[in-house]
Amino acid sequence: MKSRIPFYYHIVFFVLLFLTYILWDIGLNDRKIEHVIKAICYGITPTYILAIFIIYILNFYFFCEWFLNKKKLIIYILTLPISLLLFAAVRYFLQEVVMYSITGMHNYYEETREITYYIKDNFFFGLPAVILSALTFLFWQFQTAQHQNQELLLENKKAEFQMLKAQVSPHFLFNTLNSFYSQLILKDDKMADDILVLSDLLRYVITETDKDEAILSKEIQFIQNYIHLQKKRFEDQLFLDFTVEGNYSNEKIISSALVHFVENVFKHGKFNNEEEKAVISIRIKDNFLEISTFNYFIEGENYSSTGIGFDNLTKRLEYTYKDQFILEKIEENNTFKTYLKIPLKK
Repeated sequence: MKSRIPFYYHIVFFVLLFLTYILWDIGLNDRKIEHVIKAICYGITPTYILAIFIIYILNFYFFCEWFLNKKKLIIYILTLPISLLLFAAVRYFLQEVVMYSITGMHNYYEETREITYYIKDNFFFGLPAVILSALTFLFWQFQTAQHQNQELLLENKKAEFQMLKAQVSPHFLFNTLNSFYSQLILKDDKMADDILVLSDLLRYVITETDKDEAILSKEIQFIQNYIHLQKKRFEDQLFLDFTVEGNYSNEKIISSALVHFVENVFKHGKFNNEEEKAVISIRIKDNFLEISTFNYFIEGENYSSTGIGFDNLTKRLEYTYKDQFILEKIEENNTFKTYLKIPLKK
């Protein structure tokens, strides 16, 4: 999970647990208040709660994060005896070593401090630590996923609204371009081809960009068409190295992810100097896709002002790929570099 529960939540939770434990002892177990206070003063109750807290934190931030978060349930279950053994060891150290050196009192009688009995007895007492941490982790994971889902739905609704407002204009242009193509095909082949490329771009924008996923081959074709028209726009002043390596066909990725990087290069990059070429590289290998870009930009331009689109892309990547992607951007010496690595879906 990208979103981690603040550590002070755990501390507040265990302070409340400590108070609940005391009230439970007084109310339901009918223990005298002086006995409860004595157990607190001699460190029996605090060290027991502290031992639970230590194993709770260990299980939450390590075993749950490593295995439960990655759906490796069987491996996580195999870690439970380790957590319970660690609980016995931590409790023994706190109560029978540290507390004894301070107060001169043991919590367990001498015969019950025998290792096999002590471990067996504390298997039961250590269970609350493991159960509490697993339940807290799953609850926080669920809450985070719900929050991310709501944010994504809100973003999609905004995008759908914007697309709906723009529907009339693209459809009108698309039909007009088809008419131009029909008239030009017999007179100017090169111009007609460019009109066809523009028509394909428009068709893709209308039919594909509002989907959650895109077919990789179509996304790359869109980028190739986009760059083709940009070359027409810049004429002989477009110094750009664009490469695609690897085999691809019907693999799927989140829509417009690659387009985001390409558009940023053309929006902010410099192209009129052959010694300061922009670079767009796409590589497909081992069921992963990598895209990296590099470009110079005009000195003094605040590149971080484009962060809204980058933040939205990051949220979409986190929601779709969880922790299975790498996203980087580096701005230095009037150059901007980006890198994205994502798994491909069949």
